[in-house]
Amino acid sequence: MNERERPMHERGGGVLLHVTSLPSRFGIGDLGPEARRFVDFLARAGQRYWQILPLNPTDQAYDNSPYHSLSAFAFSTLLISPETLAEEGYCRREDLVEAPEGSAAKADFGWATAFKRTIFRTAYEFFLRRPPNPAFERFCDENAAWLDDFAAFVAFKNHFKGRVWSGWPAEIRDRRPEALKTLRETLHSEIQREKFLQFLFSEQWSALRRYCAERGVRIIGDMPIYVDYDSADVWTSPGLFELDARKKPAALAGVPPDYFSETGQLWGNPLYRWDALAASGFEWWIRRMAHNLGLLDMVRVDHFRGLVGYWRVPAGEDTAINGEWVAAPAYGLFERMREKFQPLSIIAEDLGTITPDVKEVMRHFGFPGMKVLLFAFGEDNPFHPYLPHSFERNCVVYTGTHDNTTARGWLEDEAGPEDVARLVRYLGRDVDAESVGWELIRLAYMSVADMAVIPAQDLLGLAGRARMNRPSTSRGNWRWRLEPGRLGGATAERLAKFARIYGRVPGS
Repeated sequence: MNERERPMHERGGGVLLHVTSLPSRFGIGDLGPEARRFVDFLARAGQRYWQILPLNPTDQAYDNSPYHSLSAFAFSTLLISPETLAEEGYCRREDLVEAPEGSAAKADFGWATAFKRTIFRTAYEFFLRRPPNPAFERFCDENAAWLDDFAAFVAFKNHFKGRVWSGWPAEIRDRRPEALKTLRETLHSEIQREKFLQFLFSEQWSALRRYCAERGVRIIGDMPIYVDYDSADVWTSPGLFELDARKKPAALAGVPPDYFSETGQLWGNPLYRWDALAASGFEWWIRRMAHNLGLLDMVRVDHFRGLVGYWRVPAGEDTAINGEWVAAPAYGLFERMREKFQPLSIIAEDLGTITPDVKEVMRHFGFPGMKVLLFAFGEDNPFHPYLPHSFERNCVVYTGTHDNTTARGWLEDEAGPEDVARLVRYLGRDVDAESVGWELIRLAYMSVADMAVIPAQDLLGLAGRARMNRPSTSRGNWRWRLEPGRLGGATAERLAKFARIYGRVPGS
């Protein structure tokens, strides 16, 4: 194996569970005590990896999808732990009002947003009464390249009653220096508060990462390749995106018809101007990857194929059907990244229809791809790429992802009789709703794949209603939460046993 093909990870197992899905007393999961308890579970279960979804700010207008954000660099302050704020003296314990009964079953973003808005005001008031904080000043200096514009963007957006940035007064929309300076001064307090909240997240996240590292757990994060039009990124650098003379998107991102949708998926994100990015040495992308690799141990690049060739849909289309494939400069981009980052710890999300040019880029740079067992039994093909005997070592196997139903949900709601029969033949024994999850986990663990990552829902044998997301739907997603105490010692020992049998224990 040459250096380009050498895996950037160790053989091991992990669990997929987003931070918002953790238990907590405050509407959604956060970076507090339950996050540390989950890390303890991973360590007891002999797991090397914790995979999460993007950490960027979410928006209720997009159903709090972690794949829609105001910024590719900023953090979701909804993930800040109120309990940790109280421990650090930013509020009083009596300020911590618990979420209403019933919110433990699913994420309550509305309640969490309203409560945390109040607690954050309190925390900022406590902060202002303290002596100057060198750590805060250092955070602001080290992150000024994105933080200054992001904090201003949030403050300006509130000031302009939530309007899209292209609808702001022309002098602010077009970033005329004197107008920006005047408005920044007017909104100084609001801008500083946004910076302070980003600092709080950074401090809590750094503490959680140290906790993970001490227990041998590495964090796999997720990076959407596109950014939202109404974001600090596009407002700050419009020349890097395909916009028209009115600074509106000239074309939109998406994917053609596929497994998830007969009309494709029209995501609505603006597309990159790759000529402008290449002319700068891909500076924006280098900064973005550096930022992510500073937060995470590995980065899963969502819709990786869009960095090799992307589906371009003209603005004004209602669906993604009438698009075309356009080449992107993948080799130039990743060669530049490889110069900067050693190792370049990327997992390529290569699901769906993947053409040979995408596979060649992955092979050239040694990026592991993804194998999803729920997709392996839909056709009578003994050479199906998602059947374990077809795997190469340098890949990550999943029972399912956040975009799939659960293993039990697949058996009960989606699999036809022939699909189930193929699974039974492959396993050599019958399966039912109670056993299918762990049978697929065993297949994943015994496979040659260096990494095996299991959604928490499959560890618990949950039905399809526990799925995280339904692609091509815009409401009712991202709600599932882990009930307190569900991932107990018996589950940890069962998973640890698999890790020992199949050589996925740390140190093996």
